Amino acid sequence: MAISTPPPRYLAAATGVAAAALLIGAFTIGTHEGSSASNGTPAANAATLTSSQTSGRITVTGSGTVTGVPNQLTLSMSVQVTGYDVTSALTKANQGVRNVTTALRDRGVAAADIQTSDLNISPNYNNNGEITSYSVTESLTATLNHLKVAGAQIAAAVRAGGNAVTVDNVALNLTSTGPLMAAARARAVANAHAQAEQFARALGEPLGPVISVSPVQQPAPVQFGGLNAAASSRGVPVSPGTQQLSVSVTVVYAT
Repeated sequence: MAISTPPPRYLAAATGVAAAALLIGAFTIGTHEGSSASNGTPAANAATLTSSQTSGRITVTGSGTVTGVPNQLTLSMSVQVTGYDVTSALTKANQGVRNVTTALRDRGVAAADIQTSDLNISPNYNNNGEITSYSVTESLTATLNHLKVAGAQIAAAVRAGGNAVTVDNVALNLTSTGPLMAAARARAVANAHAQAEQFARALGEPLGPVISVSPVQQPAPVQFGGLNAAASSRGVPVSPGTQQLSVSVTVVYAT
C-alpha cells in the first residue's frame, strides 16, 4: 500500500493553524478568569484585602489616643467705647487698650504674647437716619503661659479696662506635645497591627511585612467657649482639665 506525504509547505500551514487555535483558547480562558477576579469587594470597612496569583495585601487603619493636661491659655480681649465724634471715641478706646496691656505686662505676660487683632469704627444712627455717635472697638489676643497665675492676669486686665472690656474666644492648649504624639503614634501602629493579624487569621493567610504606612489627617484642636469678664480681686478661676490627642495611620501589609 502506498503512503503519500503532503508537501512541506502544506505541513507548515497546518502547524501554524493549530498553534493559533491554542493561543486563542488560552487568551479566552485568561480573560474569563480575570473578569471573574475583578468583581471582589473589600472584606470590611476597616480593612481591604487585595490578592493576585502571587501575593495579597491587607490594608487597615489604626488609631491611638492619649490624654494630657493643657499648659497654655489664649483669649481675646476687646475694649468698646462710644463717643459723639470719631476722635473722642478712638481716644477712649486707645486708652482702654493701653490700660489692659499694661496690666497684663505688669502681671508677667511678655510683650510678644500680646497682639493687636482687630479695630472697628462704626457710626450709630437715630430713627431719622442721622449719625448720633461713633462706636470704636479695639481687640487684642493674649497668650498666657502660666495657668497658675492666668486667672489673676485676666482679672487685673479686666479691672484696668473697666466696664468697656469684653473677653471671649478662650482656648486651653497643649504646647509640649512631642512625647504625647509619639505615644499616640505607637498606639495607632499597634492597633493597626492587631487588626491586620485578626483579618489574616480569619482569612487563613500569613501576615507579611509592612508595605507602607500613611498618616491620616487629624481634626482641628478643640476650642473652649467664652469666659465671663466679671473678675474679682482673687482672679478668674481657671480649670485646665484634660485634652485628648489622637493619631490615625493607614498601614498596608503583605500576605
